[in-house]
Amino acid sequence: MAEPNSVIAFYDERVLSHQPDTDAPFLPNRMERRIRQLLASLNVPWKYPEHAGRLSAILNLLELEPVPGLRFESGKPATREQLGRVHTSSYLSHIFDLRGKNAWLDVDTTAVSSGSIEAAEVAAGTAIAAVEAVLDGRAESAFALVRPPGHHAEPVRARGFCLFNNVAVAAAHAREALGCRRVMIVDWDAHHGNGTQDIFWADPDVLFCDIHRASPFYPGTGKLEEIGAGLGEGTTVNVPMPAGAGDQAYIKAFKEILVPAADWFQPELILVSAGFDPHPFDLALNVSYEGFAAMTGILQDLARRHCQGRLVLVLEGGYHLVSLARGVRVVLSVLAGGAIPEPGITGIAEVEAAAAFHRQAFQSD
Repeated sequence: MAEPNSVIAFYDERVLSHQPDTDAPFLPNRMERRIRQLLASLNVPWKYPEHAGRLSAILNLLELEPVPGLRFESGKPATREQLGRVHTSSYLSHIFDLRGKNAWLDVDTTAVSSGSIEAAEVAAGTAIAAVEAVLDGRAESAFALVRPPGHHAEPVRARGFCLFNNVAVAAAHAREALGCRRVMIVDWDAHHGNGTQDIFWADPDVLFCDIHRASPFYPGTGKLEEIGAGLGEGTTVNVPMPAGAGDQAYIKAFKEILVPAADWFQPELILVSAGFDPHPFDLALNVSYEGFAAMTGILQDLARRHCQGRLVLVLEGGYHLVSLARGVRVVLSVLAGGAIPEPGITGIAEVEAAAAFHRQAFQSD
């Protein structure tokens, strides 16, 4: 059993070689004209939002403000066998044929560069390495700092900047290679993890809980009524949120939905698709840094109650470099035993301070 608050951040610089070019050609039969028209209609040049600077920002902040006790380890590429547990053979062949090429794959802005396939293999393999470290007892928790992200990738299709479904690959590896019978996946990215849901839709041994901004926000899936099917009916839990939802709503969802679900399911490992685009800087939702810390604390308590503290986070979205880096750091701080700040309601503390400042002006002698 690992020491409490022992945490490893996994990072491999090969994930930086994924550098899509917005001027790359589309693959045959794709809707190139439509996409070009959409991009041309923007008032500013469109840049691929999922870029290497995201990880550089995280690493720079962790260098400037180290998290006490945090250790770093390198990642590794996933094998075809490991990827094939959640993706079809034909899809993998299609993706591997793109090695060394620049192209757009999909109508909703998924592209590859010459180094993208290796980066995607390393991203998935690094998620596996994080799971292995936790299940081997080398750390209580781990955070895989990877890209491209994965939770939109379906068994047969790349979507939403995602090529391989990193968290799904890691969950499948935990079950099929490491003897983990029940895995809980929590997805707090602002966007619904449609790919993860699709992969485990009928699987009773994976509990998938996703809190996200509701449709029609991308990708448009994740309705309340989507609960799985067959033997997996009831092991998909979706909590769609309105625009503007923040700390209070998220923490209420965690306490009143995710915690009872975990207590019922009794996971042996908890995985998190950790996106940081619910932060207001990404203009989707209003989760603060304190909110991310509180959610992490709840999951840490759940992991300690049910699975010897075994908790693994895998980076998903988050495109504003400041909120992404700060969000990752506050999560790592909680995992390493740092204090969990109490989330407040935005503006209350500032109003109280202003009231104290002005109070004497309104008092009669």
